[in-house]
Amino acid sequence: MPSEDTENTGDIVETVEKTGTTAGPDAARKPADPTTADSQAAEPETADPKIAAAVAAAEAAVPQNGEPVRVDSWIWAVRLVKTRSAGAAACKGGHVRVNGQNVKPSHLLRAGDEVRLRQEHRERVVVVKRLIRKRVGAPVAAQCYVDNSPPPPPREAVAPAGVRDRGAGRPTKRDRRELERLRGLMGGGSGPAQPRGR
Repeated sequence: MPSEDTENTGDIVETVEKTGTTAGPDAARKPADPTTADSQAAEPETADPKIAAAVAAAEAAVPQNGEPVRVDSWIWAVRLVKTRSAGAAACKGGHVRVNGQNVKPSHLLRAGDEVRLRQEHRERVVVVKRLIRKRVGAPVAAQCYVDNSPPPPPREAVAPAGVRDRGAGRPTKRDRRELERLRGLMGGGSGPAQPRGR
């Protein structure tokens, strides 16, 4: 009759062959519970049920058979612009580039494309991870792209030029000329203002 130590060692070897993991002698005596390992592997990354439901809704919004999606629709769906028409206007205005090329609103996106969107005072650079057609919540939208955008500029750097204090009254002729000079420098004007003939 074999000793108890060799019997346990044989059980450990069988356990390693079945599960692919090493375990101590106590684990060899306990049968492995296959439902525990499967449930841990199948558990989504987020434990929040609201986000899980939103991810399921986004999966339903994914086009079938890997169909491409229009760029104006995609940037709206992942919340880079507020409306789809704003996305189309940004494309028509040359503010959207896909892989370095200016695109029309009807340009078809594929996974892996780099989308550059110029907004107000910053540029958003995103790489497409997942294509969706319908607008989804912000946590789910963030999972559809990789954001490589530079950090937004500080608010002080984006101060509006030539804003007067409320209640300061009508500007004098001297104040108006200073404001025009400042706006000309900030707005890239073509030199001093031309006198208007009457």
